[in-house]
Amino acid sequence: MTKPLREDLGSIPLYVPGKALPDAVKLSSNEVPYGPLPGVADAVAEAAGQVHRYPDLAVVRLRDALAERLGVDAERITTGTGSVALIGHLMQSIADPGCDVVYSWRSFEAYPIAATVAGLSSVQVPNTPDHRHDIPAMAKSIGPDTRAVIVCSPNNPTGRTTTTAELDELFDAVDESVLVVVDEAYREFVTDPDSPDALERYGDRPNAVIFRTFSKAWGLAGLRVGYMIARPEVAATVRKCVIPFAVNNVAQAAASAALEAEDEMRRRVGLVVAERERMLEAVREIVPEVPDSQANFFWLPLGEDSVRFAAHCEERGILVRPFAGDGVRVTLGLPGDNEAILEGLRSFSRAKAS
Repeated sequence: MTKPLREDLGSIPLYVPGKALPDAVKLSSNEVPYGPLPGVADAVAEAAGQVHRYPDLAVVRLRDALAERLGVDAERITTGTGSVALIGHLMQSIADPGCDVVYSWRSFEAYPIAATVAGLSSVQVPNTPDHRHDIPAMAKSIGPDTRAVIVCSPNNPTGRTTTTAELDELFDAVDESVLVVVDEAYREFVTDPDSPDALERYGDRPNAVIFRTFSKAWGLAGLRVGYMIARPEVAATVRKCVIPFAVNNVAQAAASAALEAEDEMRRRVGLVVAERERMLEAVREIVPEVPDSQANFFWLPLGEDSVRFAAHCEERGILVRPFAGDGVRVTLGLPGDNEAILEGLRSFSRAKAS
């Protein structure tokens, strides 16, 4: 059967999640390893007693809390089932026949899926040799039919950020009719002062759209809550594309409770950052070309060895995320988990050399 199904959807891959196996050291998904933040489990348990009720369609409690925390009007915030879902909804809201979206590649694998499903063409601009966005090339790739340009900072899966000067250049080069989308899913892990907070610096720009999530630093990957900040008319249009009741009562209660535990979130992020710096130094003794990372993962540019290294790790009970022909993304876990990946990398290097 080929009709009424869309033939173009056959060309896109399914989204590939990080692999999970019982009793394995899971470093294949960008999760934090410390469990829910204080108060979250209690909020979930309380909300579970009301699962026979429909959720709040407008997600008022969470949007108001975010608005107060971020210093923006609640009407500028749209919530959804993770930032990945909102990216898809944004693509739906801007898609016109023959239009396109520009983004770097390799970057978040959901971008080409979301664009194609919405009916947009993808203009993929290769990363620089040091695994960063090529912002000048991205700006030059914007044409009359471009509706948005996406910047993933820190970039998933390479971990590199875009600088203030680069983002300033992009905003200045782009007409206000083109949305500049900054995906900041890993913003809380950024320590580089040259990497701007997009909301603080560009929030007043009429074409700025910023994505963030509770799945990473806030420890709610299993409940799927993300949010988008944009000018009111963009936010309202995207809300029309969001499935009704997308953020359920349990998820809203958990996210609201997590916001009350920001100090503990920051403490845990500090642990991740300390492990990141330790691991980057140790990994570079084995693979010197590993780039800096500002996320809760790092990138091994192993090229054609990527899939083989992932298989080597899996044989040892360690799960990582390979991207065939490009590299391997390794999530930072507990110190013992990170030591396991170091030993896996050492043994793989020894096997290659023998």
